[in-house]
Amino acid sequence: MYYAIKFGWVDTRAYAFENIGLDIETLNVEALKGTYDVSAISFGMYPLIRDEYALLRTAVSFGEGYGPKLIRRKDKKLRRNFRVALSGRYTTNAMLFRLYYPEARPVYMDFLEIEQAVVSGEVDAGVLIHESILDFDESLEVEKEIWDIWVELAGEGLPLPLGGMAIRRSLPLTRAIEIEQILIDGVKVANARKEELCAKLEGDALVRISDEMLKKYLDMYASDDSVELNDLQLKALDRLYAIGFEHNMWELPIKTEDYLIPREYEELRNS
Repeated sequence: MYYAIKFGWVDTRAYAFENIGLDIETLNVEALKGTYDVSAISFGMYPLIRDEYALLRTAVSFGEGYGPKLIRRKDKKLRRNFRVALSGRYTTNAMLFRLYYPEARPVYMDFLEIEQAVVSGEVDAGVLIHESILDFDESLEVEKEIWDIWVELAGEGLPLPLGGMAIRRSLPLTRAIEIEQILIDGVKVANARKEELCAKLEGDALVRISDEMLKKYLDMYASDDSVELNDLQLKALDRLYAIGFEHNMWELPIKTEDYLIPREYEELRNS
């Protein structure tokens, strides 16, 4: 969702963007430190950084009937305290997993290492994320969909919140508004030129997966629904944060609208 900006397809005004590509858990940890002005994060950890970062409305990923998958070897039966590989302590899938499997013993590792850890028997099971859910070893099968856990916890009719973007609160409000709009424009352009973008990403060796699989992945997680948070997505985030509050993961309820960049200032300035 960022590459439309990197390739110069978007007017970035007076801003210079530097792209730092890291796995999502590393970015979560860096957000806890306040490292970057703008960062991708897991929605499930946002309440932990709410005082330092505002949520952006764009570059969001939700599951609609799909999402991360808990997988195990076909010849393996899981005990209640099974050893599981998760992609990070602060990821949304880890939050939902721990609520559903409180007796499981998590091992945190890079998401690219999880499949092999399950195949080798290093762990009893693992939660696959990103493109890993599209194609995994034939010796493995799905034990539980994180989507199904979400439906059981949140109820029917809401998309599964996974990841989004956050921006440092110390930035002046006018700059934050402008940066958010640039990023919104970037996601719009990326969607409009998806085939061209996918071919360029593969041709320049900027992605791990093939053009065909990349398109499938982007249709799932970087679609028109990723451009700007809609009302249903906001309801899903509110439910996610209510679940976390109900389980004492943070000390106060979170209403998502209260943590977005306010638009009233821009509307008044332009009126």
